[in-house]
Parts: sequence; C-alpha cells; structure tokens
Amino acid sequence: MAETGRTARGSNSAQLRRYNERIVLQMLRRAGVASKADLARSAKLTNAAIGGIIQALIDDGLIVETGKRHDGGRGQPATLLKLAARGAFSFGVRVDRTSLETVLIDFEGKVIGRRGHDMILPAPERALEIIEKDLSSLKELLSTDEAAHVAGIGIAQPFNLGSWLRELGLPEANFKKWDDFDLATELETRCKLPTFRENDGTAAAVAELFYGHGRQNDEFLYLFLGPAIGGGLVLNGDVVRGVSGNAGDVAMMPVPPSKLSTAPAPKKNWDILLTRASLVALARHLEPEQFSSLSRHDLQAAASEERADVGEWLEDCVDALTPSVRSAHAILDFPVVIIDSDLDQSFTSKLANLLSASLQEAAPEARMAPDILVGSFSQDASAIGAATLPLFFNFSPRATILTGGKAQGSAGAAVHEEGVPH
Repeated sequence: MAETGRTARGSNSAQLRRYNERIVLQMLRRAGVASKADLARSAKLTNAAIGGIIQALIDDGLIVETGKRHDGGRGQPATLLKLAARGAFSFGVRVDRTSLETVLIDFEGKVIGRRGHDMILPAPERALEIIEKDLSSLKELLSTDEAAHVAGIGIAQPFNLGSWLRELGLPEANFKKWDDFDLATELETRCKLPTFRENDGTAAAVAELFYGHGRQNDEFLYLFLGPAIGGGLVLNGDVVRGVSGNAGDVAMMPVPPSKLSTAPAPKKNWDILLTRASLVALARHLEPEQFSSLSRHDLQAAASEERADVGEWLEDCVDALTPSVRSAHAILDFPVVIIDSDLDQSFTSKLANLLSASLQEAAPEARMAPDILVGSFSQDASAIGAATLPLFFNFSPRATILTGGKAQGSAGAAVHEEGVPH
C-alpha cells in the first residue's frame, strides 16, 4: 500500500537525508579531505544543511576532523574532515575454484587482516567450516566496540561453479555441489551479520568503483584475469547487475578459436573468451601435459622471466580480447576499461599496453578506442571487492534510496527535499 500524508512526507525526508549523507561520504572518499565549505559547494547544499549532515556523520563515527587548512587568508582557518578509518568494517570472502580467501577491511578500504587457502574448492560444508573459522579469527583483530560496527559479510564467487571444468582443466571434484548451495544464507544464519553475494567480477568492479579508479571514473568496463576471466560493468556511478546478476560476464563472449596448438579444440565453430583469455590458458600453453599443477607463483615466475611462450600466449590473449572489448564498447560507449589480474602489476601493465595498442589499431573510422587502465588491487581485487559489498550497499549514494529500489541512477549530486537532483 502506498504511503500518504504525513507518513509519506516523513519517509521521503528521511530518504533524502540518508541520500545526502552518502553523497558527503562519497565526496570525502574521493577527495580524501575536505572542508565544510568544500562539501557544501560540491553538494550544492546550504551551510545549515551541510552542517547538520556533517554533525550526524561525526556522531555516527563515520567522519572525523583531521586538522585545519591555513591558506594565508583572513578569518578562521577551515576545519578539514575525512572518513573515519575505523568508523565501519566489513568482511569479504572470495570463493574460487582453486582457492578460498577471507579478509577484513576498514572504512577506507585498507586490509586489516586476511586468511587464505590455495586448494581445489572443497565441498560446501567443509568450505563453510573453513570460512567460519577464518571469520572468527579475523574478528579477534577488532575491539568489542569495533565489532559492533561491522557492516556485514560480502561473498564473491563465480556463478555456475560446476560449469566449464573442461575448459579450465579442473576435475569434477565437488563443484557441482555448489550449484544448489546458498552460501550467503548459511553464513548470515551462522554469523548473524547481513550477507551480500555477487559474482567475482562484479564484486571486484565494486571495489574499483568505491576505492580505486572509480573515484575519478563513473563509467567503465572492468576485466579481471584469474584462473578464468571475470568482468563487471559500472554506469552512472553504479554497478550494473543484470537480470541474473551476470552483467559484464565477458567470459562467455564468443571469440574465434585460438591459433595456439596447446588450446583445446572448441565444441562449436566459435569458442568462448575464457578459453583464450585466462591464466588457465596461459598455464596450458606453458605446460600442456601438466598445466593443472602450475600455481599462481609458477605463472608469475614465467611472466617475470619474459619467456617466449608467455609472449605467444599474450598475443593470443589480446587477439581474443580485442573484438570482445570492441563489441562491448560499441554497445555501451564507456570511456574506460580497467583490467587487473592475479599476477603482479608489471604483467598487467604489459597486457594493458598490448590491448590498448591493439584497440587503437582496430578502432573504426570516427570512433576512439577506450582508455585502458591497470586495476588497483591485483590478486586482492575479488576479496576486497567482496568486503566492499556491505559498505557499498550501506554507504554509497545509490539512487535506489530515492526510488524504492526501482531504478539505478547517477550517484554524483545531492538532492533537495523536493527530490530534484542539482
């Protein structure tokens, strides 16, 4: 039933106040430090309105005063404000086919502690035991008061864990058991904390939006090269999920078959991107007979040595990525592609440079190629992305606050109580 009269007006006022508080938090997240006047000017709010918002956020422990700005002018120096690093916390759980990782981050996105396990993913019940133990261990890093400010648990995992095992060179193992297992519900029930789940590509894109290049870019395609390849899409300062939560799942994009002799023959005329652009594809090219035994450290060592076979695979990987990115760019017209990987930034930078050159060469007449940026978090991207989910949904100025969850919109401007962006 729709609200009317005083109840509706009070509800709308509270929604707008909450939205504007999150606008202020976003401004501080992007600027680092700012004065009351800076925030009022950027949000286009009155001094009285911004003063009330700032005081509420200080009272909630989410922002703190951090000194004075002395600019040599007349009058009192301006008080500078910043996010309170320990004003909120969040747990993140990365579930991958070959690893489990749990992290604890603070409100600035800094990792306080982590627990990791390189292993073929066990059955859900065993994985749940490991994750619970790791969460309990990380919680001990917080005081009793700080533990009360944990925003929740985020989970990042590839959807359809039991699929594409042939392409990834993995045994049947326990993956199929995960297709019908609801890890988020189980963790929320056991840990008594709000739990959020996204596919790993989307989660990593959220981390980039909240704490990485997204502080300067409201629209981008995000790519993460891990055992498979994942992706996420950010438009108008908000993450795009899609009907099934798989928006940005570039792994399934059709590509021509690889020219490498080590690549598996596709089942159909076209292959899928994860077969060619993934660290499993790299491992398969380095050691065709025992590629599944190569660890991330083995791949990193080979890349650091600049082996010829790594160069061969990079050429094939970029050859597959180029039409995929061009197709996505033609439809969505984003200005930036951010690419990250489970290997170090030197490797990712080389891949980004090769992809940028290939896209520029292939760009059609009257169309510019998107800029290619190296991601901010390397192998931590999915875990930090998972931990960012509760903070993102609790503290970002998503327009769904104003629309009852019916639409996604811009997250860049404060609104008056009439609800008109400006």
